Amino acid sequence: MEAGSSSSNRPLPREDSPLLPAKGNPQILSSQPKTFANVFISVVGAGVLGLPYTFMRTGWLTSLIMIFFVAALTYQCMMLLIHTRKKLEDSPVGGFPKITSFGDLGFVVCGSIGRFAVDFMVVLSQAGFCIGYLIFIGDTLAILFRSSFTSPAAGHKIMELSVSAKSVYIWSCFPFQLGLNSIPSLTLLAPLSIFADVVDLGAMGLVMVEDFLIFTKQMPAVEAFGTLSTFFYGLGVAVYSFEGIGMALPLESEMKDKSKFGKILGMTMLFIAVMYGAFGAMGYFAFGGNTRDIITANMGKGTLSTLVKLGLCINLFFTFPLMMNPVYEVFERRFWDGKYCLWMRWMLVLAVSLVALFVPNFADFSSLVGSSTCCALGFVLPAMFHYLTFKDEMSWRGASGDFIIIVLGIALAVSGTWYSLSEIFHVNT
Repeated sequence: MEAGSSSSNRPLPREDSPLLPAKGNPQILSSQPKTFANVFISVVGAGVLGLPYTFMRTGWLTSLIMIFFVAALTYQCMMLLIHTRKKLEDSPVGGFPKITSFGDLGFVVCGSIGRFAVDFMVVLSQAGFCIGYLIFIGDTLAILFRSSFTSPAAGHKIMELSVSAKSVYIWSCFPFQLGLNSIPSLTLLAPLSIFADVVDLGAMGLVMVEDFLIFTKQMPAVEAFGTLSTFFYGLGVAVYSFEGIGMALPLESEMKDKSKFGKILGMTMLFIAVMYGAFGAMGYFAFGGNTRDIITANMGKGTLSTLVKLGLCINLFFTFPLMMNPVYEVFERRFWDGKYCLWMRWMLVLAVSLVALFVPNFADFSSLVGSSTCCALGFVLPAMFHYLTFKDEMSWRGASGDFIIIVLGIALAVSGTWYSLSEIFHVNT
């Protein structure tokens, strides 16, 4: 009764309230392996499929350097968010004992404008990734099971429009996604994360084995370096491949031993960078100048190719609820007093599914969303918030580091968006 009384006396949060209300039940915290799994699946997404093509465009050595550079920069910016939150929570005059999200941090540092900027870009980027996941799943399954939509009597009328098959598979995922997205906690999603990680690693491992076998047979010519124009293209793809900045604060909040988060995050980012480098290089070495924009398109038909494509679809299917979690946090905080709202989550899943049905091109959509939001959200805002929080006690070296990240993030956002739009208009004309 005392707990209920305390809860009833707590004022409801408003839009300008920086903190989420405390949960009525004790929070289940994540162990180090669960945190590793959640960080891994938060960062690794569909962008990995385009890495071999990026290696072909930019050169294998240039791409390797870019991947490790972007991994280090992403790690640095995630830790800037962690340090900024710790500074604010530990401040004797701050009065912010619990900052649980990127949006909370934006409000504490920059007020309502900071929160809105973060929330807007988090919703766009995270929902955009999930839309891309559904498009990939629908298109891939439509190709793999094309024969399921044909019969000697009916001919191939249903498959005359590929969007019809894609729609069937997206709608087939819809009821299952409603169930998965009803899970309220990232910690409770950890088993799904681990399962998706295993499937993803298995699929990528099979692709690399086939790439190696093909490379030993034909050994095509490869280039180590590309041109300056392709450099910016490759850098944009690398930034897009390291998605998940919006998950840094929630994941650290739900870790049991928070002092180990930096170590776990660093190990995960290094592992992902090595995996990305090997995956991209082996795909390019296997097919050379014939490398396709999505590496699975080079695999042709057969049991192995089918297993790989199914594995990637399964991975993205179970990644969907984890990547939508920041979107739910934003909407529930702004429109439902920070409380869990099942029907709102279901409506958002429906909205994302409907957009996926009407977006025809996976690559163009993912590239535009990633370029226009990932750089600002992943680099500019963390460095800006860190500088504004520590500026009174920061040395000129620390301040210059933040400014360099801010300028670099803006430059990458502008160049990446320009390139994506020019590619889209070039295709359409």
